[in-house]
Amino acid sequence: MTSSSAGTQCACWDSASVPETIRLFLAVELPGEVLEALAHLQHELQRRGLEKLRWVRPEGIHLTLKFLGSTLAEKVPAIEDAVTEAVINAAPHELMLGNLGTFGGSRPRVLWVDLKGEVDAVRRVQEKVESALNDLGFEREERGWSPHLTLARVRPETAREATGSIPHAISKVKGPARVVPIHEVSLMRSVLQPSGAVYERIAAFPLGGR
Repeated sequence: MTSSSAGTQCACWDSASVPETIRLFLAVELPGEVLEALAHLQHELQRRGLEKLRWVRPEGIHLTLKFLGSTLAEKVPAIEDAVTEAVINAAPHELMLGNLGTFGGSRPRVLWVDLKGEVDAVRRVQEKVESALNDLGFEREERGWSPHLTLARVRPETAREATGSIPHAISKVKGPARVVPIHEVSLMRSVLQPSGAVYERIAAFPLGGR
């Protein structure tokens, strides 16, 4: 499956083998040096008592902009066109890895590292993508979007233990200082496997159309 959208770079994948519906999301992929730093951060957190969490494979960490879910494969060209238009006037910018945090309040469910720097710029990109896809029938997220990178999730059977161990661990570990370039948005396919989700880039959309 390919796209004729200007400025869109498509991965080579065999449309004949693609099922009628595919799991899709929009994200910013991370460079190798950032993924290496995040892998080291995960290791440090595991050493401080968090080894029982369900850790995201470092190569699968990304900045999610919009999760589309199960989508008809025939809608991919329209999605590509919409995202191309959404980011054509957006300027490339940079973020930095920030602080560790959790979702779930007093019962943490997700462990993440946030992003700081030109946050307003990436929020504008996300909003443009959100609006473009809403026009195609994809509902807006009810919760507000916050730029973060998921490191791990809490297994239900270890939730009680994690309530105390996660705050202690993140108070002892400092996130690495790494630049996260925001130069393009990727349309990603998620394939669920017994070992976890595997991600495949379908197309990339450079900010500013370049």
